[in-house]
Amino acid sequence: MSQIRRQSIISSVMVYFGFSLGFLNTYLFTKDGGFTKEQYGLTSIFIAIATLMYSFANIGMTSYIYKFYPYYNDNLDKKRNDILTWALVVSLIGFCFVAVSGIYFKDIIIRKFGQNSPELVQYYFWIFPFGLGLTLYSILESYSWQLKKSVLTNFLREVQFRLFTTILIVLTFAGFLTKFDMFIKVYSFTYLGIALILLFYLLLKGYIHLTFTVSIVSKKFFKKILILVGFVYGGTLVTGISLVFDSLLIASVLKNGLAQLAIYTLAQNIASLIQAPQRGIVSSSIAALSKAWKDKDIPRIDRIYKQSSINQLIFAMGMFSLIWLNFSDAVFSFHMQKGYIDAKWVFFFIGFMRIIDMGTGVNAQIIGTSTKWKFEFFTGIILILLTLPLNYILTKYYYGIVGTAIANLIAFTVYNSIRYFFLQKRFNLQPFSKQTAYTILLGLASFFICYFLFNNYHGFPGMFIRSICFIAIYAAGTVYLKLSVDVLPVWNTLLKKTGIKKGE
Repeated sequence: MSQIRRQSIISSVMVYFGFSLGFLNTYLFTKDGGFTKEQYGLTSIFIAIATLMYSFANIGMTSYIYKFYPYYNDNLDKKRNDILTWALVVSLIGFCFVAVSGIYFKDIIIRKFGQNSPELVQYYFWIFPFGLGLTLYSILESYSWQLKKSVLTNFLREVQFRLFTTILIVLTFAGFLTKFDMFIKVYSFTYLGIALILLFYLLLKGYIHLTFTVSIVSKKFFKKILILVGFVYGGTLVTGISLVFDSLLIASVLKNGLAQLAIYTLAQNIASLIQAPQRGIVSSSIAALSKAWKDKDIPRIDRIYKQSSINQLIFAMGMFSLIWLNFSDAVFSFHMQKGYIDAKWVFFFIGFMRIIDMGTGVNAQIIGTSTKWKFEFFTGIILILLTLPLNYILTKYYYGIVGTAIANLIAFTVYNSIRYFFLQKRFNLQPFSKQTAYTILLGLASFFICYFLFNNYHGFPGMFIRSICFIAIYAAGTVYLKLSVDVLPVWNTLLKKTGIKKGE
């Protein structure tokens, strides 16, 4: 667990530095005198459609790497290891089909988005290099996780990608990119940029030896690989559709779709702060889970499951409460454009969804690396059957973008509940303990104390005093109650690094 904890902490720091850049980008996109809501919404729809392209194009190759890399690594030398070769080839072929389909169905896109989101139609073909970059990077990232290079991949995805965006925004404000047209076209190549950086690093370090000779491992597990890819691909595809359907729906059916999407995206980006440790924990756990299943080490899987749950829940409860305490003051104090205050209740429901997702631990990764990985496909089907109609009805006919957030909360709560009960029944694995209840109660108590004490303080002074008070109460309670076995080692390390406590 110490290695996972170490990589998770370092990755989380990387993720948070990236989030700080993302937050800066969000502010620059939304502040008065900056980009329009439609322009900010367009960058969001780029990400949504590129994610959809990747979901179709990857053809289950990331899961193929997660599941079978230990077998390739244990039985082949580096030069004969062909797992990355086939993953890249299959994904590139998949993306070619996506590109051809995208061109063929362009008229449908025009009909669906032309009235409410004309900017999407205008820059439609520039999404393709963006989607290609995301596809290539995701395959290389999955391979790098198995090499225990999660810190680097998290830096590239969470920091470098956002840094590219920051540079483009600054160049636009400085007048070097004189029009948004130039900004969005350069922006479309940012994912290809980080994919090439990762590829160059892996080649330089000798981690990649592309070979088109079919290895004995590929021959031996060929049928199992096909079955895995078929089922997992279906599950990944429906999950991918579920994740981006909200953005596509908002841009399609709501008046001023991209402007509404900009408000929704602001809420999503703020809510993503709640998820910061998740990528670090997931990327650090994948290799350990794959090896544990191979070795039939159920106790280790149970430890990873429980610790991923409580660590993520502690963070999610604290961050959600901290943001909710200060949301309105932050919008007005940072002089965001009129209308962005509407993101407040969207954030509430998305944030609540993030807490549930974080609190249930790495359940998806445990299922995906187990012998019961087919179950991921069936839960994906359930998710999409819930997500699509709920989103459509609640968004178009009732609550607009708030309805979208409510629909996703309902769908992902059911989705995670099903996976929770499956792991409990099939493997006798479940992530919760009394510390789970203590964490929730501590978060609620800390929130309400700060809310009632400082609700009448506004602006930057109000945000500062509420935040300091909340952090002090919540952090002290977390350490005192010993909510996680990882808390005290991290706390003691911080004390030693700062010189408050002498090392032994």
